[in-house]
Order: sequence, then C-alpha cells, then structure tokens
Amino acid sequence: MSEVLREWAENASAWQKHNATIRTMFAPVTAALIEEAEITAGQKVLDVAGGPGEPSLTIAETVGSGGSVMCTDAVAEMVAAAEAEAKWRGLTNVEFRQCGADSLPFADSTFDAAVSRLGVMFFPDVPAALREMLRVVKSQGALCFVVWGKSEINPFTNCVTQVMSRLIEMPPADPDDPGAFRFAEPGKLVNLLAQAGAAEVRERELNFRIEAPISAEQYWDLRSETSGTLREKLATLPENEARRVALEVQESVREFFPNGQMSFPAQMLLISGRKR
Repeated sequence: MSEVLREWAENASAWQKHNATIRTMFAPVTAALIEEAEITAGQKVLDVAGGPGEPSLTIAETVGSGGSVMCTDAVAEMVAAAEAEAKWRGLTNVEFRQCGADSLPFADSTFDAAVSRLGVMFFPDVPAALREMLRVVKSQGALCFVVWGKSEINPFTNCVTQVMSRLIEMPPADPDDPGAFRFAEPGKLVNLLAQAGAAEVRERELNFRIEAPISAEQYWDLRSETSGTLREKLATLPENEARRVALEVQESVREFFPNGQMSFPAQMLLISGRKR
C-alpha cells in the first residue's frame, strides 16, 4: 500500500466519526459540483474517491430513484464507511466499489457524469485517472473536480500550518506530490484535463464559507483527528508541546468562530470538461 493510501486507511474511522460535520462544511462545494456537472434526476453518476460517502450520497438524492451513483474509493475502510452511511440514510440507489482512479473497472461510456470532490489531488497518476474517467463517461458526459485554492487564502487549513511551522521544521513540499494543494495553482489541473482529451474545459473560483455548528475546540479535534499528516507530526512532540499546539491553534482561529460557531472564508477551484 502506498504512503498516501496507508494514511487514508488510518484516517477512515476519524472521517466516519466527523462525517456529519464534514458533510455540513462542504455542502456548498457539493452543490456547486452538482450544478457544474449538470447532474439531474435519472442520471447515472460516478464519484471517484468518494471517501466515507460524500458527495455520492447527496448526488444519489439528486438523481433520485430513476438514477444511480457508483461510489468508488481506493481505500477499503472508506468504502465500508460510505456503505454504512448510505444504509443509515436509507439510500438504495448507490453502489460501492473499491478501486483506484487510474484503473476503473467499468465499461466504456457507462456514466452520464463523473466527479471527484477534493480527491484528484491525491491520485498517484493523475493523467491516467483523467483518461479513465473520460473513457467511462458517455459522449458529451461531464467531468467535474473541486480542489483547494491556495493555502494562504484558506485559514481553515493555514492556521494550523502556521502554528505547526513555528514548532516543527517543515520542508517545502514538492508541488507535484500528492497533497491537498497540489492543484491550487490556477490552470494546472485545467491543462492536464485538456491534455487528457476533454473538450469545453473551464475553471472558476468557488468562494464560500466553511461553516458548521462546532466550537474552536471541536474544530481542533476534527483537524487533528482527520489529517494523518498532522496526527503524525503531533505524535513526534512531547505531550506538553502537543497541548501547546492545540491551545495556540484554538486561539489563532477564534475570529472565525462568531457566536461560538465555525465560519471560515474559503476558496476552491472548480474544474470541468466534457467527453468529445
């Protein structure tokens, strides 16, 4: 198992624990993805790297009983979490499959649309994955992706990074390595999607607020439990230093918790194209 897949496998239980909050946080992103891909009732949709169930399950509600969703993820633990969530929500028009994005076990021209919300940044072979997603959608079918915008304009993540960087030496990451901000530079994923053969490729900024009814303390619990990278860095610190990080992060984000509830400004990029 690659390092990225190992980390996500270890994250699965935490993502399942915080699933309801994460669903609320990224509801505007899911809505934008559905709108951009023009997903409507009766369609057959593929969600690649669907994690513990979103946006697959919201898309399932959108396409209704006449449509269907295939939720895929490379990590078995994530697929199991998604299945459990679908059962809990009573959704019967969703199927689940463990598979990598660059080797999709589906016939050509199977789906009306294929999407990935905050997943493409972690694909080991992005060009191969884009070609695979194009292969399995029908002619004129949509491909749509959401990725994080630049770190410095996203305090939801950057506040933690700034505090951690004062305590732990953090060498700059290779911008092409799998990671949350791999496609934060405008045009980067657009170019890869065009090179893969997509038509009508476009990109737009998605500005919204990451909101949920949680406190700064609960925000820290969510961030420190769902990020494998952060969890591993914290594990290298003495207990008193780890407590200090938690307190400093909570203090640094106070301004984003008006009335005790989370509200961060956020920017992501929405990239889409169509099969010729």
